[in-house]
Amino acid sequence: MHLDPKPFLDIVPIPACQPDVALYTVSYLSQGLVVKAMLAVPEGQAQELVHGMPALLYCRGGIRGVGKVRAERISQLASFGYVVLAPHYRGNEGGEGRDEFGGEDRHDVFAAYEMLRQLPQVDAGRISVYGFSRGGIMALFAAIECPGMLAAVIWNGVSDMFLTYEERVDLRRMLRRIVGHPRKQAEAYRMRTPLYRIAEIACPVLIIHGTEDQNVGVEHAHRLAKALERENKPYDFWLAKGASHLFAGQDMEVYTRSMFGWLDEQGKRIRAD
Repeated sequence: MHLDPKPFLDIVPIPACQPDVALYTVSYLSQGLVVKAMLAVPEGQAQELVHGMPALLYCRGGIRGVGKVRAERISQLASFGYVVLAPHYRGNEGGEGRDEFGGEDRHDVFAAYEMLRQLPQVDAGRISVYGFSRGGIMALFAAIECPGMLAAVIWNGVSDMFLTYEERVDLRRMLRRIVGHPRKQAEAYRMRTPLYRIAEIACPVLIIHGTEDQNVGVEHAHRLAKALERENKPYDFWLAKGASHLFAGQDMEVYTRSMFGWLDEQGKRIRAD
């Protein structure tokens, strides 16, 4: 399938993981830096939709080589009839700049949202954001900063950077190098913690978290739910009993299908309005 490169700087086809989804590597500008992303576009009947397809802005976890965007997962999500755009974040996969673990690199997500809004295949009123692991803070800031976002899904996502430093002893060296120490550079951690800005979220939030997650403890989900409750924001909270950071096959399929059912309901809600 030929895809017009606009609004991206360039768009390069890459091998597909499944027959009904086309994959591309794309480049775009974020704060003057060239950032790379993976784009997945459903093929076939979904493209005949009069109003365009819904879209999902995918916020990856990890940093650099850990938690990379996986073509298989992006293709799986796109197979539900959603255009999926997954930024690698600055400094990754040949992009310019430096990954700041939720600092200025959050603008890479905001800029990707604008790219989705300009794609002719996409219904600009049905763009949602999905954050996994470290991507949780990126997705929550997108829900705060990007006007018109339909919904946000936080799957085993970080919500509190102070808590991440506390619970991930193995990441402390990296965090001190990139962010600083939470006592000495408290403002840098606060700036990366969306819990302090929950009042600004203007879309429904779905929290999905495994009770046995050893990478991002379930306390992140509870703190996010409490903050949303306190600010009277619409949200749903699904605890996956026994699930770890990476859901096993059946859990992954069940929760992914349920997530898209929830997202489809959000799309119906705005059309009804």
